[in-house]
Amino acid sequence: MTTMIDNHRVPVSVAAPARYFYFHMALACTAVAFLGFAPTYWLPLASGSFSSAPVVHFHGLLFFAWTLYFSFQTWLAASGRTARHRTMGMIGVSLATAMTIFGFLVAVNAMKRSAAMGQTDEGIAFAIVPLSGILFFAVIFALAIASTRRPETHKRLMLLAGISILDAAVARWFLTFLAPPGPPGPPPVPVTIGPALVAYLLLVVAIVADWRTRGRPHPVYIYGGAALVAVKLLNWPISMTPAWHSLAGGILALAQ
Repeated sequence: MTTMIDNHRVPVSVAAPARYFYFHMALACTAVAFLGFAPTYWLPLASGSFSSAPVVHFHGLLFFAWTLYFSFQTWLAASGRTARHRTMGMIGVSLATAMTIFGFLVAVNAMKRSAAMGQTDEGIAFAIVPLSGILFFAVIFALAIASTRRPETHKRLMLLAGISILDAAVARWFLTFLAPPGPPGPPPVPVTIGPALVAYLLLVVAIVADWRTRGRPHPVYIYGGAALVAVKLLNWPISMTPAWHSLAGGILALAQ
C-alpha cells in the first residue's frame, strides 16, 4: 500500500509546476507592466507630478487591471477552481472590450496632442503602433473566448494576448534611459521594434516550455507568435504610406 501511494504522488509532484506555469507567466506579465510604467506613470502619479487627460488615466487603470485579472484567472484554473474561472469570464470580456475602446481613444488623443505641437504627420505615423496593438489584442482575445471548450488553445491564446500589450511598458524604459534629448513628441515608429522584441521574450519562454512538455510548440505560438512579430515589423513601412495617413488623418479630423 505504501508503494502504491508513493507511486501516485510522484506524477502529482511533477505535474504541479506545469499546472501553475500559466499563473507564473501571468505574474511575469503583471510585473513587466508595473515596472515598465513605474518611471513614467506610477512614480510621477504617486508624487503628484503627472498630469494628463482623464482618458489616459482610465486607459492605464484598465490595462493594469487586465494584468491583475489575468493573474487571478490563471490562479483559479491552476488551483482547480474551474467553475469560478468560467464565472469570472464575463468580467474579462467586459474588461477587454473597455480596453479596446480606451486604447483607441488614447491613440486618437495622442494624435491630437501631436497636432497641437505642430507634429501632425509624426503623430499620424506613430498612431499605427497603439492602434495595431489594440486590434491584435482584441482579435486574439476574441479567438480565446471562442476556444473556451479547447483549454489548451484557450490558455495559450490568452497568454499571447497578454504578452502582446507589454511592448508599451518595456518601451518606457527605453524612452527613459536611451532616448536622445530633443523636443517632446511621438517617437519614430522604428524605435518601437526593439522594446517589442524584448517583451516577446516571454513568448519564447512559453515556446520552450511547450517543447519540454509536449515535444513541440503549440500552433498558437507558431502562427500567433509569427503574426505578432509580423504586425510589429510591418508597422514601420505601413506608417509611411499615403493610405495610412489618409485613414488615420481622417480619424483625427473627425476627433477635432
